[in-house]
Amino acid sequence: MTIRRADIPDCNEILRLLGQIAAHHRKGRPDLMGNCRSKLDRTELAAILRDEQQPVFVAQDGNGAVCGYAFCRVLDTKNHPVLNDRRALYIDDFCVDETRRHQGVGKLLFQRCEEEAVARGCDDIELNVWEFNKNAIAFYQSCGMKTQRRQMEMKIKY
Repeated sequence: MTIRRADIPDCNEILRLLGQIAAHHRKGRPDLMGNCRSKLDRTELAAILRDEQQPVFVAQDGNGAVCGYAFCRVLDTKNHPVLNDRRALYIDDFCVDETRRHQGVGKLLFQRCEEEAVARGCDDIELNVWEFNKNAIAFYQSCGMKTQRRQMEMKIKY
């Protein structure tokens, strides 16, 4: 398994995996998630892949198949009235192909994100995960992540 920076030729496979995530989110929260196939189109994805400030990593198996990705970006907090100055690597999207889960692919991708955080002088790694996604929560915890804060909701019925 190779973890490398994603490039334009990876678009089709990344879009396929983005489709898996969209379907998973629709199933988990149909009350919130629309019927889109992906949160990005090809043009938007290509722009991200060309942006040095938003590294995207892919896991590629020995046959050349992309079986996972991690979208990252650096978040800088400076001169905030309440928060200390800090730099975080934010994992904006993370996916392992549903047929390749529990085989170590996610751990390798996450380790690459850690390396990127160190290289960019980050204080920590952050991400958001949906509460319904218990497997993802368990995975992130196994990587050493802890809950920082919660976003809560209350449904109002009329």
